[in-house]
Amino acid sequence: MTEERRHAPATLRNREAIADVLAQTLPASGTVLEIASGTGEHCAYFAGRFPDLLWQPSDGDADALSSIAAWCSDRANVQSPIAIDAAGDWPDVAADAIFCSNMIHISPWETTPGLFAGAERVLQSGAPLILYGPYLRAEVATAPSNLAFDESLKSRDPRWGIRTLEAVDAVAADHGFTRESLHEMPANNLTLVYRKGPLR
Repeated sequence: MTEERRHAPATLRNREAIADVLAQTLPASGTVLEIASGTGEHCAYFAGRFPDLLWQPSDGDADALSSIAAWCSDRANVQSPIAIDAAGDWPDVAADAIFCSNMIHISPWETTPGLFAGAERVLQSGAPLILYGPYLRAEVATAPSNLAFDESLKSRDPRWGIRTLEAVDAVAADHGFTRESLHEMPANNLTLVYRKGPLR
């Protein structure tokens, strides 16, 4: 393992569960754009699990881009990572699906409408935007571990925090996305699948 490779321990715990949802959701071929790829471990694993798809990792942090490149260097179906600030102006990029893990709660709220606005520009009608992470839900008791995590996030940066599912759904609707499904995941996380346009 090179020194450039960062490691996120949670990846080993959640990657198979996420991949099971991706297997139901991703197209058989095409390009998957990953926003906020972080260490690059998810991208490397998913590229191996879905070899018929082309993976385009991205991140807004230069050190993350180096880690992604190191993790994915032996994956023929992974393109070189590109710099994308989810809340900013995205470069010209094409994709048939977008995947984003553990970004919405570890970033200012502006990144959420930025993510959906970018996806609105990039994706064709019917294409999926897949989100993974913790969310608060009305009428569903929040796990004590998530409440503690939310407090920890806000202590690190008051702009961070676990978002409500209802708020994310509202932003999705503002940008022409409809939530197709919700999947319960390990450690009180969720995978959310949105589709551009009305559900068929």
